[in-house]
Amino acid sequence: MEHPILFISIILEKLGLPVPHGFVGNGLLEQLCAPYMTYTWLVMVFLFVVSKMTLGNLEMVPGGGQNFWEILIGGLDDFFVENMGREMADALFPMLTTFALYIAVGNLIGLIPGFMSPTSNLNTTLALTIIVWVTHHVIGFRAHGFNYYKHFIGPMWWLIPLMLPIELISNVARLLSLSIRLFGNIMAKETLLGILFMLAGAFFAPLPIMMLGVLVSLVQAMVFVLLAVVYCAQAQEHAH
Repeated sequence: MEHPILFISIILEKLGLPVPHGFVGNGLLEQLCAPYMTYTWLVMVFLFVVSKMTLGNLEMVPGGGQNFWEILIGGLDDFFVENMGREMADALFPMLTTFALYIAVGNLIGLIPGFMSPTSNLNTTLALTIIVWVTHHVIGFRAHGFNYYKHFIGPMWWLIPLMLPIELISNVARLLSLSIRLFGNIMAKETLLGILFMLAGAFFAPLPIMMLGVLVSLVQAMVFVLLAVVYCAQAQEHAH
């Protein structure tokens, strides 16, 4: 949900750039200045600046910022290795960790009045999902070659007419389920917060929902990355 007055709109107006409200037009500049795009740039800048500030000087005895990143990155690495194996975890670690950080911060930023979550727009979540969907099929073809088709035909030849359509539809449906799950939950969170802010004021009434919003934001980031890991791990496994 887009707040009535977006923080980023003030910056765009000062820079003389298009300030979109609703339909933004077909021009490249207008599309790049759409709220979900500008808040994507904002999240990227935030992650870059924070990581530079906290990891500028690595020390043998880490401080608070370095400790945070070591715990987070180490935990993600252990999780990926446990579910995909060391080789695939090393190959996919940059992509999956970027997704985890971007989605978590993108979800949380919408809790700040005047900001919006870029993940509350279906364009953003569908773009992330397409990357995951293409990647797990590339992994499948690299691991099995042409025999990757066996993942879609079932265990016995006489089940092919039944299993092939089911497997193809369920696989394509991942594009919808993965993207709409994230989009729907974050959109619902922002819509509910917007209604409460208008009806009950900006102070104590929305506070429980904001606390729930933090939980939803983190859980949805975890679910997206978890399903991405599962899809990639399944593509590498041998068909049964």
